[in-house]
Amino acid sequence: MLSRDFYARPAIEVARDCLGKILVHGITAGRIVEVEAYLGVNDRAAHAWAGVTDRTRVIFGPPGHAYVYFIYGMYECLNFVAEPVGQAGCVLIRALEPLAGVATMQRRRRTAKREEDLANGPGKLTLALGISRKLNGADLTTSALQVRRPKNEAPIEIK
Repeated sequence: MLSRDFYARPAIEVARDCLGKILVHGITAGRIVEVEAYLGVNDRAAHAWAGVTDRTRVIFGPPGHAYVYFIYGMYECLNFVAEPVGQAGCVLIRALEPLAGVATMQRRRRTAKREEDLANGPGKLTLALGISRKLNGADLTTSALQVRRPKNEAPIEIK
């Protein structure tokens, strides 16, 4: 499991370093292959841009927590809180390569025709891994929702 220090850095650094890590929830897991960094109050695309609200409070809190929100009235998206306490920043997990619990992912995502379609989008991966807003604020360093280093961590080419 990654330490709190991993997340207590600038969101752009955390985003790059999340690539290739393994996201685990229950019996499901996938390699993180696509991310997007949100840079807090100076980033008009970030939820934190408007400041602290009930919805965004977790983004301004301790790093290493999950920020899970509902979007378009139908999808939940997973972010990792980055930056020190009081500074908003997070990393949207955009896509995973399924690694474990594929049969469970297929049951949850019956419309996916191929294995690579199970978690190739932010709303798809939360469905596949059973991640919901109930996990908003979950501690990624101690909860059932975790991020781990792969056993053989290869260099990542970022495009």
